[in-house]
Amino acid sequence: MTTLTLYNTLSRKKEVFVPITPGQVRMYVCGMTVYDYCHLGHARVLVVFDMITRWLRASGYDVDYVRNVTDIDDKIIKRAFDNGEAFTALTQRFIDAMHEDGAALGVLPPDHEPRATEYVGKMLTMIQTLIDNDHAYAASNGDVYYAVGSFPTYGQLSGKTLEDLRAGERVEIDPYKRDPMDFVLWKAAKPGEPSWPSPWGEGRPGWHIECSVMGGDLLGAHFDIHGGGQDLQFPHHENEIAQSEGAHGCKFVNYWLHNGFVRVDDEKMSKSLGNFFTIREVLKKYDAEVVRFFILRAHYRSPLNYSDQHLDDAKAALNRLYTALRGVNASSVEIDWHTPQPTRFKEAMDDDFNTPEALAALFDIAAGLNKSRDATEAGLLKKLGGILGLLQRDPEEYLQAGPAGDDGYTPERIQGLIDERLAARKAKDFKRSDNIRDELKAAGIALEDGPQGTTWRRE
Repeated sequence: MTTLTLYNTLSRKKEVFVPITPGQVRMYVCGMTVYDYCHLGHARVLVVFDMITRWLRASGYDVDYVRNVTDIDDKIIKRAFDNGEAFTALTQRFIDAMHEDGAALGVLPPDHEPRATEYVGKMLTMIQTLIDNDHAYAASNGDVYYAVGSFPTYGQLSGKTLEDLRAGERVEIDPYKRDPMDFVLWKAAKPGEPSWPSPWGEGRPGWHIECSVMGGDLLGAHFDIHGGGQDLQFPHHENEIAQSEGAHGCKFVNYWLHNGFVRVDDEKMSKSLGNFFTIREVLKKYDAEVVRFFILRAHYRSPLNYSDQHLDDAKAALNRLYTALRGVNASSVEIDWHTPQPTRFKEAMDDDFNTPEALAALFDIAAGLNKSRDATEAGLLKKLGGILGLLQRDPEEYLQAGPAGDDGYTPERIQGLIDERLAARKAKDFKRSDNIRDELKAAGIALEDGPQGTTWRRE
């Protein structure tokens, strides 16, 4: 049997996964900053690390999965001020929306979902430890900064030296910093901002410190996996390493996993380009399982290119899997990982979570099922699909899912037209029969005639 290998951003190579405690995995993933609805980039993080958690558990590991919520930062404060509401009301509204979006995409809740505001006291403790260890200093303006020059291996995750970073980064000049690369741990409060008391005056935590504190508190000073989007590699995750190792004096994380960017029609997704989509906007056009399938069709580290054409292709592909299951009463099965297709699936997933190859194994099973109509084969397809969070709905329900558009093609109207078509065929009015089929096809509804009658699905 295969051995799980992961691409470790820290070493920039694939490594055999060896957990710190045999049989157990402690994993932390950077979650959302909750001041707006989640976008496609957030959807990818949610689905990718849900997939990783599912596979680790399917492989027999006891997984402790932490995904945090950033519920205080500059953007949150500004948005709450602009709205004329308390920042806590703003963040709770978007936390609820995030949970709704995640559930729609089939994302299981993490084991822990800490909020930054719940950990301010422990952040103050870590900041003081960093000061005591000569890794941080309090400035005269009430801010506290991490002194990057005190941490010799700073830049290890991004693969750059501190000199390279100083030369290449655009750093705002701050007269209170000893080094332009130093980053803030505690921010002095501005008038009217939410704040907490501290030894350095009223203020609030910087962004980077929260993850070091929450990860260390819930998973320990040294844990197995830290994940997040590629955009967090520098400076956020780089700063986490400096903070955590500077405070605890031991290695922070063994394996760093980063998912790739989302692009829209081969361009970077951004509001300025007008190609910025929230999960909710996409789910108005596409079934949520189609979106999940689309995300998993690409390897998690590769760029994901969003377009209507790619979503349409994903829908057609997922339709093929559900069509194979249609009309077969799938048996409840236990997976024999020594048989060909499960072995192929496992080898793919153990190779740095290669979901495109794992999905290819599902399509091979579906091809055989189309011929055999075998209940055990259908059960295997559903069971393997379930590991990826797919294929758990009734095939009829999935294939007929989708709100009626402005043309009003409800299930009742569609069935009425099918009945009318059947009557026309019996009366040998083949022109009317063909017209009904063409009408439904134009509305994105495919008819399939079989021994048991006519079924339909949305294309």
